[in-house]
Parts: sequence; structure tokens; C-alpha cells
Amino acid sequence: MLREKVESALDEVRPSLQADGGNVELVDVTDDGVVRVRLQGACAGCPMSQMTLSQGIERHLKEIVPEVKKVEAVL
Repeated sequence: MLREKVESALDEVRPSLQADGGNVELVDVTDDGVVRVRLQGACAGCPMSQMTLSQGIERHLKEIVPEVKKVEAVL
């Protein structure tokens, strides 16, 4: 259930990432609220990717899915 909520929330941020040539893939959601994602395309090598992750993706997920405690990028 938590994974589905997270995936749905990611679907809301994908269009803005895709507009810049990037994307985000959901890798894992742990029972303690840690979400692991993989940045793809232009986002993967972008120097602003950490800001995108924390100020964009993580903030949005925490607003929509209160169970999310942290978002981490994996390779």
C-alpha cells in the first residue's frame, strides 16, 4: 500500500523531470519510511540533482505521503 502511494506521488513530479530530459524510478520503499529512487536521463548527471532530490522529490513525497521519512538516491 505504501509503495503504491509513493509511486502515485512520483507520477505527479515526473512531468517536470521529463520536461528537462530526466526521470525518476522507484527502487524501494522500506517499512520505516525510507524511499530509494534512481534518477535517470539528464537528472542522473546533473549537478543540481541533489537539490532536485531534496527540495523537489522528497518534499513532495513527504507532503503527499506522510509515512515517508527520507528519500535517498541510488545508482
